[in-house]
This record gives sequence, C-alpha cells and structure tokens, in this order.
Amino acid sequence: METTLQKYLPERAVTPCFELIKTHGVHLKIVSHRVTRHGDYRRMPNGLHQITVNASLNKYRFLITLVHEIAHLVAFETYGRRIKPHGMEWKRTFQHLMIPFIRPEVFPSQLLPIIAHHFKNPKASSSTDARLSVALKTFDIEDRKHSYVYELPLGSVFRLYNGKLYKKGKKKVKRYECVEIATGRLYLFQPNAEVELVE
Repeated sequence: METTLQKYLPERAVTPCFELIKTHGVHLKIVSHRVTRHGDYRRMPNGLHQITVNASLNKYRFLITLVHEIAHLVAFETYGRRIKPHGMEWKRTFQHLMIPFIRPEVFPSQLLPIIAHHFKNPKASSSTDARLSVALKTFDIEDRKHSYVYELPLGSVFRLYNGKLYKKGKKKVKRYECVEIATGRLYLFQPNAEVELVE
C-alpha cells in the first residue's frame, strides 16, 4: 500500500497517510475518474471502512481528498452516525487531521496560504472553494481543454460534461446565473465550474 501511495501523494505525505489508513482500518480503492466527486467514504455492511479516491487527481488534491474522507470516518466514529456529513464535528476533525500536512515539505509555497485560509472553515468539497480549486488545478498533469465559467464572456454558450448547453448570465453574489438552452431554466454555476466554450 505504501508503494502505491507514492504514485499519488506528495513524498512527505506518504508515511503519515499510510499510518492514518492503518490506524483507522481503511480499505482504500483508487478508482477511475468520476466527474461528480473526487472521493467518498462508505461503511460497508460487514463493518469495514471503504474510501475511494479518483486516480486522476493531482497529488495535492489527492491528499486533501483522502484526508477529507478519513475525516468522515473519524468524525462518525467519534461523534456517532447522527452528525451532519459536513457539519462542525467533521470540520473540526478534518482541520485536526490536515494540520500535520500544511507545511512547505508537503505543499508548494504558493499553495500554502490558500490552503491555510481554506482550512479556517473547510467546505464540503475543495471544488466549492473557487480560489483553492483554481490553485490546485494548476498542478494537473493533463493540458486543460476546458474553461472556467468565470473566464467566459457574458452571453457566451458553453457545454457541460453531460452535453447540456447553457448561456452565461450575470454574477449573483458568488455564482453565475446561466440559462439552459433546451429548457430555458435558470441554474447557478460556481465560478470555477469547468465547461467547454461553444460560442
């Protein structure tokens, strides 16, 4: 397992992550890319803890996702199953588990202040924090073939991963109002949503 983790994690994070996996009895599955999630935690019917993480993530997002999912396990074991999945108990647990990793030996210096800010009040997904999401994407290996919603001109048409077409509208507080072309329905998009510009 430690050898496998070396392919997916920053070098100085491998041993501490391996210890977390062992300590909490995690069955880790590294899976193909899923558009809708980076990872998930499940308690199996036999009582085992299974965590899946997308193999396609860069090593910094992989680390944050792995610790995010372990935090679910630890929070449920500590506070019981009735807590909210991303409530205060999970946030405190996630912060506590991440503290040893928020160091220059693990993350590049340009990411550290963004990560430190994120972990003052961690979100349900690193993708929900637009600033962190964009910063993490700069470390993705593949060439970026998509645009972010915030980069597109007002009124432009874009395609989502599911093939649906939308027209970009004005920004409302933090998100952009976009109209689905086929139905005329209004949707709110995060500024860092990855889309394909059509026109």
